[in-house]
Amino acid sequence: MTAPKTPGWLDWYANPSEPKFRLPAGTVDAHCHVFGPQAEFPFAPERKYTPCDGGKDDLFALRDHLGVTRTVIVQATCHGADNSAMLDAVRAADGRARGVATVRPDVSQRELRELDAAGVRGVRFNFVKRLVDAAPHEELSTIAKKIATLGWHVVLYFESADLPELEGFFGSLPTPLVVDHLGRPDVTQPVDGPEFSRFLRFADRNDVWVKVSCPERLTVTGPPALGGERHAYRDVVPFGRRVVAEFPDRVLWGSDWPHPNLLGHMPDDGLLVDYVPQVAVTAEQQQKLLVTNPTHLYWPGTE
Repeated sequence: MTAPKTPGWLDWYANPSEPKFRLPAGTVDAHCHVFGPQAEFPFAPERKYTPCDGGKDDLFALRDHLGVTRTVIVQATCHGADNSAMLDAVRAADGRARGVATVRPDVSQRELRELDAAGVRGVRFNFVKRLVDAAPHEELSTIAKKIATLGWHVVLYFESADLPELEGFFGSLPTPLVVDHLGRPDVTQPVDGPEFSRFLRFADRNDVWVKVSCPERLTVTGPPALGGERHAYRDVVPFGRRVVAEFPDRVLWGSDWPHPNLLGHMPDDGLLVDYVPQVAVTAEQQQKLLVTNPTHLYWPGTE
């Protein structure tokens, strides 16, 4: 029996527009998810939310509609440490997908090698308090040491306000770090203010890659990527643009489909593609953001 969707949850946008911005050949969507389908891949009992279904067939249809070549499928918190849905999608992509898993500290090297063979290249540590219980640093350090031998990286999801208490731990991890969604800055603060400047220093001093993703999650004043709006989320643009300018070889882009936990509005994914040239303003920046960097990180040697 399937569980009902969390009240207020918005379903993903069913008929996305055709992007005006044409993605370059080889574009990688470096941050997307699959949700179930719940009847086939049940959600974790300890989850903080119950999403709509958003399975691999829907993801692949969106990939092809937008002109994306490859995807990186990040384990969603609603599935806990059961990576079955994510792995099923990665395998079904026939080499056109990589995975980021959630694992527990007691994971064996044999299990990690099996995940690696299936296409997993990293693990995700979630520090957003409304989504997960407190993350024990000692256990996460154990996981990071285990995956370092495989050349994997750690994907970090946190709120910018929590960085001061977390950056020491992050800097101690023996792997490259990939930060979700610009480190979730407060975009009502100045882009050159102390909070975002601290994040930039953290990225500069460590082996950090940054996803310029999820403006729909960060925006306060919009306008939203709906109704044909080609210059959406103007309050987020300066933050993304600055990261792309300062770290051109360590930035990634992702759609975040099917857009977990959105309650205010659900963006048109075609218009989210049209957001890209607002933050990566030159052809060289766009090529690095969309193709060169994610290919190097997830398909090294095929650049």
